[in-house]
Amino acid sequence: VFAGYGAQVSNGSTGTATVDLRGLGPTRTLVLINGRRVPAGDPGYLPADLNQIPTPLLKRVEVLTGGASAVYGSDALAGVVNFILDDRFEGVQFQVGRSVYNHKQKGAIDADLAARNYSKPGNIGGDGGVNDYSLTLGSNFGGDKGNATLFLGYRKQAALLQSQRDFSSCSLGLNATRASGFACAGSSTSYPGRFFNTTTGASYSFDSAGAVRPYVGTRDAYNFGPLNYFQRPDDRYTAAAYGNYKVSDMARVYTEFNFMDDHSVAQIAPSGLFFGNTYQLTGQNPLITPAMQTALGITANTATPVDVYIGRRNVEGGGRRDDLRHTMFRGVAGVKGDIGAFSYDASAQVGKVIYQEQYFNDFSVARAQKALDAVRDVNGNIVCRSVVDGTDPNCVPYNIFNPNGVTAAQIGYLSTPGLQRGFTSQLIYNLNGSVDLGVYGIKSPLSSQGIGLALGFESRQEKSQLETDTAFSTGDLAGQGGPTIGVGGQYSVRDVFGELRLPLIEKVPGIDSLTLTTSYRQSSYSTDKNTSTYGVGMDWSVVKGYKLRGSVQKAVRAPNIIELYRAQSVALFNMNADPCAGATPTSSAAACALTGVTAAQYGNVPDNSAGQYNQRLGGNINLKAETSNSYTFGAVLQPVRDVNITLDYFSFKVKDQISTVAPTVSLTQCLTTGNPVFCGLIHRATGNGSLWTGNSFIEANNANVAGFKTAGLDVGIDTGFKLEGMGRIDISALGTRLQKYESEPVIGTPTYDCAGYHGATCGTPNPKWRHRATMTWNSPFDVSVSTSWRYIGGVDDEGVSTNGSLNGSFASPNKKLPSMSYFDLSVSYTFMKAFTLRAGVRNLFDKDPPLAVAGAPFGNGNTYPTVYDALGRQMSLNLTAKF
Repeated sequence: VFAGYGAQVSNGSTGTATVDLRGLGPTRTLVLINGRRVPAGDPGYLPADLNQIPTPLLKRVEVLTGGASAVYGSDALAGVVNFILDDRFEGVQFQVGRSVYNHKQKGAIDADLAARNYSKPGNIGGDGGVNDYSLTLGSNFGGDKGNATLFLGYRKQAALLQSQRDFSSCSLGLNATRASGFACAGSSTSYPGRFFNTTTGASYSFDSAGAVRPYVGTRDAYNFGPLNYFQRPDDRYTAAAYGNYKVSDMARVYTEFNFMDDHSVAQIAPSGLFFGNTYQLTGQNPLITPAMQTALGITANTATPVDVYIGRRNVEGGGRRDDLRHTMFRGVAGVKGDIGAFSYDASAQVGKVIYQEQYFNDFSVARAQKALDAVRDVNGNIVCRSVVDGTDPNCVPYNIFNPNGVTAAQIGYLSTPGLQRGFTSQLIYNLNGSVDLGVYGIKSPLSSQGIGLALGFESRQEKSQLETDTAFSTGDLAGQGGPTIGVGGQYSVRDVFGELRLPLIEKVPGIDSLTLTTSYRQSSYSTDKNTSTYGVGMDWSVVKGYKLRGSVQKAVRAPNIIELYRAQSVALFNMNADPCAGATPTSSAAACALTGVTAAQYGNVPDNSAGQYNQRLGGNINLKAETSNSYTFGAVLQPVRDVNITLDYFSFKVKDQISTVAPTVSLTQCLTTGNPVFCGLIHRATGNGSLWTGNSFIEANNANVAGFKTAGLDVGIDTGFKLEGMGRIDISALGTRLQKYESEPVIGTPTYDCAGYHGATCGTPNPKWRHRATMTWNSPFDVSVSTSWRYIGGVDDEGVSTNGSLNGSFASPNKKLPSMSYFDLSVSYTFMKAFTLRAGVRNLFDKDPPLAVAGAPFGNGNTYPTVYDALGRQMSLNLTAKF
């Protein structure tokens, strides 16, 4: 399982939690509840939301990797995660739990904090608390022919800011002169501001007395970290109801209902005036001091507008807050039973997620321009020009040219909320049946077991609609990095599928048993696309205790609604630096010319100290389905009693991958190869040649352009032994060796392997080895003690790779994130038969995470919190009462 969205992601958060098998992406992992599809999680981000799983009802989690589209349909390209819930609960169960983080500040960046006069937080006794409550009721009825189960749950999670951890209390940048490789940095959208003369290329700010002076990034950059949430606040209500009744041996009716209402808030640094927008100032604005007019080339008392870039934080108004709410309903009704040797299951399922988003404390770009165009009216009062000419009588002049010049009225005029709403819906009809043909004598002559056959039909309809208000859709929200345009659509698919289980040989020398399984699915989409998938598996028990197994799968993933219908819009992407920017670019003038930099611009292209640049994204209705060929081969060994060893090799090759050419890849390929396909995707600003101001962007629309390969080895060990009179010890370990994690950004172009790397192109850390080992003592005294060791192998910054798509400008002074070992401890005690008390400590030794300049969405707080334990030692206490 690779990192995805979670509670410790703030900038770019979706408010959902996702799962990603084999690192192929959450869209390629199919999530099921009791073997049935979970509806899409969000109209802006479709992978299923795991927040809806009622965990106290969880019996087990089944994970099937290697591709499973022939069995479960599209989206199971990487595999399936199936949450099996208890639908035959009896009794009354109440659970209450509390967890908090405890952390000692280690002083990882004390020198950098002191150099910038930033405060350091003190040690944490307990913060980031989570309270969980649940009630489960269940009973059999009708002479045990039926069961009804009801579940109610509530979870409340407290907010935690990056300012509450020393290593995240300043925004880190790269600095090769520091021993750590880091220094406190920040954004040039700063306070009291950065004013950029578009003619001379010089930048200015002013001191606390209002005196104009040159802008110096090491002194003036804005520390955007402290206001960012390191853990989002969250309120979640969940409910579930299950019922089943055996009408006869031939029919059992059943029903399932799931509900979730999840409300979360993501907070990041204040909005303001950003460098991506050009503002026009005139000499008629009496708020602009003479010194600032001179610095910016503005002639006093004239109406001639001068183009200026301004980076100025709205520190007076506070952080941007993204209020996210997801309300989910899921219902299933069906009947299943046995008729002789035949079994059948017919069901209907409906699911819907209602989405609401309110974005607060952002600035209006259009209003900002009006507020910066101030003049004196006939009475000598300073007002907006739009007030004088009547185009906007509500305008309030924005006085950012003097210390303490900004008022609540100015912020009230500029602050603009953004609204989004939408839904996803799903409707599924399924009919399947199976038969043991052995009852009719249909079996292999070398096996006593009959051939098993299963056939089925499924009809599925998916809908999604995201609506955005004018502020979002026009790009008027300054802090969004571009417009967010609504997207909607639907498609339907009809599947026919079948599975065959063939026991071939048993009880002969060298073959204790040999079984072959096959599966096939044909899918017809309303988008005029058809797909077919298949799987072949083999299970060969050589002798008792020694088994070989393997499978070959062809899996598919049809394009989803966003990939098909998303409108084109400009958004931000992260990159350490533009190789063609700055006074001494890292790429030559000839190479930069290929990307659109003129001779006059070379050496004068402004860079973005925040590492954010423009890309243009959009959908494509002509997309075809992705396909994957996967192979798994393994062995199960039981050399002695109570010792089980599994070895499984896996290999995936994804073709026609729906992707955007990563902007960093396009830029690197253009610089190094001059390939016109990549160079044609780069559009620099016509004035200064940058990739983050004006009309600049790198094209990154959806297309079947990419390929991907991954391969590795899973190793598992389970053993245990009895202690005379003292219970039993059980030990288990599961690890994965990642051999290959290779991307082909455009078919036919050079590939790059991210196994063992992290960075702007490779994303979250992809360690070559990870494992989890657990030892549990089950005592005869109603006490159980468990300890686990989680290991994440070290990874290098992708910049040290010799691959041309990764090295060069991506190089970083922090060349390696070290390996991390986390130890966890838990104890449970059952007393009075009905009560169980559980106490746990995660990250027992309170290790700080490895530090990195990690961009959104999966990077947060100068690390990767969805990979590493970022917040310290987590202590939990849980009480369960069951009657």
